[in-house]
Amino acid sequence: MKVEITGPIKRTKPFENDKDVGDIKIVVPGTVISNRTDFMSGHGTFYSNDDIVASVAGAVRQVNKLLTVQPFKSRYSPDVGDVIVGRVVEVQQKRWKVDINSISEGLLALANVSLPGGELRRKSAEDEMRMRMYMEEGDLVVAEVLNVQSDAIQLQARTLRYGKLGQGLLVKVSPSLMKRRKTHFHDLHFGAKLILARNGWVWIEPPSDGQMSATGGYTHSDEL
Repeated sequence: MKVEITGPIKRTKPFENDKDVGDIKIVVPGTVISNRTDFMSGHGTFYSNDDIVASVAGAVRQVNKLLTVQPFKSRYSPDVGDVIVGRVVEVQQKRWKVDINSISEGLLALANVSLPGGELRRKSAEDEMRMRMYMEEGDLVVAEVLNVQSDAIQLQARTLRYGKLGQGLLVKVSPSLMKRRKTHFHDLHFGAKLILARNGWVWIEPPSDGQMSATGGYTHSDEL
């Protein structure tokens, strides 16, 4: 991955869109990103004469003709389809409230999870009573952003790759460093599993002696 760091001391060439998704342009306040004839100024930038200049330190993002700078210390801004790793902070009626490193917590409805065994069916009152058996406060979960509203972030964990996480290591990095990719789930050659979540939480699962059973992502063993 190529990382370019520029600053206001030396005027840099205008930002050019590179097809290599591994390239990141990092800027500091005062850096000239591009000119206003080719692009539009977005969040984290401003116009200075004919130039678009960074107002914060961060990574340059381009969406069509719009240029923005995502600060390194900013909270995660969710988009539909994002893979996230979060921590359950509250068990509510028919849903779990999940900390996803954003301004608002994510809401994972009981109807949007696959039960242990990978079973997808209409949830019953008995399932609601057993919610803490599936996940409780403090548990880590991998899910997908289903819907983003002004007052709520809806999550879903309907497939086998989503659900409660077992033993492993959680590493937190800036969300600005995490890009959307074709897959955020990786199997390393020595047996460990890696989840590069869009919200900046990286999950590392240690190698296991046997294959993980298809339990809808739910594991209850405390053994490595």
